[in-house]
Amino acid sequence: MTFSALDALVFLSYFGVVALVAMVASRKERVAADYFLAGRNLRWWLIGISLIASNISTEHFVGMAGSGVDFGLAIASYEWMAAVTLLIVGRWFLPRFLAMGITTMPEFLERRFDVRARSFLAIYMLLAYVFVAMATVLYSGGLALQTIFGLPLWSGIAILAVFAGAYTAYGGLKAVVWTDLIQGILLLTGGVVVTFLGLRAIGGWEALVDRAGEKLHTVLPLDHPELPWFAIFFGGLWVANLFYWGCNQFITQRTLAARDVRQGQYGVVFAAYLKLLIPFIVVIPGIVAYILYGDELSRSDQAYPMLLARLLPQGLTGLMFAALLAAIMSSLDSMLNSTATIFTVDLYQRHLHPRASEAHLILVGRISTVLFLLVAAAWAPFLLRFERVFSYIQEFWGLVTPGVAVVFLGGLFSPRFSADAAAWVMGLTLPVTLTLKMVMAGEAFLNQMWVAALLLLGIFLWISALRPPSPEQLKASNIENTRKVEPNRLFDFLALGVLAATAILYWVFF
Repeated sequence: MTFSALDALVFLSYFGVVALVAMVASRKERVAADYFLAGRNLRWWLIGISLIASNISTEHFVGMAGSGVDFGLAIASYEWMAAVTLLIVGRWFLPRFLAMGITTMPEFLERRFDVRARSFLAIYMLLAYVFVAMATVLYSGGLALQTIFGLPLWSGIAILAVFAGAYTAYGGLKAVVWTDLIQGILLLTGGVVVTFLGLRAIGGWEALVDRAGEKLHTVLPLDHPELPWFAIFFGGLWVANLFYWGCNQFITQRTLAARDVRQGQYGVVFAAYLKLLIPFIVVIPGIVAYILYGDELSRSDQAYPMLLARLLPQGLTGLMFAALLAAIMSSLDSMLNSTATIFTVDLYQRHLHPRASEAHLILVGRISTVLFLLVAAAWAPFLLRFERVFSYIQEFWGLVTPGVAVVFLGGLFSPRFSADAAAWVMGLTLPVTLTLKMVMAGEAFLNQMWVAALLLLGIFLWISALRPPSPEQLKASNIENTRKVEPNRLFDFLALGVLAATAILYWVFF
């Protein structure tokens, strides 16, 4: 693929606009709340588009589209079930988090339990963000640049790391969400364009239905090695989604920055509607690429980049390259900011320098942003050893997800769970998940996740019964007050629309 003068102009304009917006949005930051939570003043539309832009990256356009080649539309369950999960988060999780005034997810665990649970989660999140989340975004972005333009993998990773790291370290969350607005619109628009061009290349939707065969079915057999239907609808996918959308700092950080509960809830339901559309601009193009170029794909993760390289007419190359970079930047900046927030607030300030000034905390946040990015960039090329990047993400997140989800759900919804039990469950999470990975080696990782969650829940209940929380600890956690959720009729009405649309999609593509 080559750039015309118009392509170059569009592409450079994108870089210039993003840099300008980041600088303007962050020009008044003076205290840590401005840097890490955008002054707690975000509106619903900015929260919703930022949630989607942060979630969707090249791990989707490369990894999920590649999984579409292998498993078809069944991989869309990650998106459609996520839409339902977002409703749960908006209705029951978010009001309690905002009532507590927390900055990070680990901070919630200290408020509800004690510092041990907070420290465990902070360390787990730092490792997962650096070696899984950021590394996969950089790798898949570098792979896309290599497939489309022939850039060496290392060069592509370096370009992406330098640009995203620069404006994120400078601007904090406010720069992230405002640039996400631009990048979210661009990546959604670009995805629609590619889907249209792909469908036109194979003769339209009816031709896709005729030629895709079984790949347009969403429900796979119970013994499927990756996506068994039980794990999708009743098991491990719920564990993964409740963690990702409800306990995951780089996602929840923009909802914690909401102006109020209603703005946060409307932003979440807006994101849920957008999630229903994502498979049509990510998975469908992957299936189209399989139909058109199946014999030429050495790796399924090359499907979407190959579609871009083969189908884009001159003049759209710069726009689509900008859209691809938007997908990368919008996730990478969120991950970087959240990693820096957890390190600064939950580890550095909590354990090393509790009296640090606001300016000092912002400086630590900026320095840690750069350092974590360098480590992730160094690790990213090693992902070539794995067959599919999307499977790598799910497998390794699954090592920490079950224990974290169990502790959060128990802490949010029941006063019976104790601080000692939470510390034990967090400490035993990796031993339990790693053991099950060996014992259940032939099972889908989603099945391994729900079994691990049940085992850890049993441990949580058992230790809580042996060492119940004291009245003083319950009073300090303020759990009774945070369990009271004020009704929001408009949110509930909009949520019913999401549920109905999800049911219709599964009925159509069963």
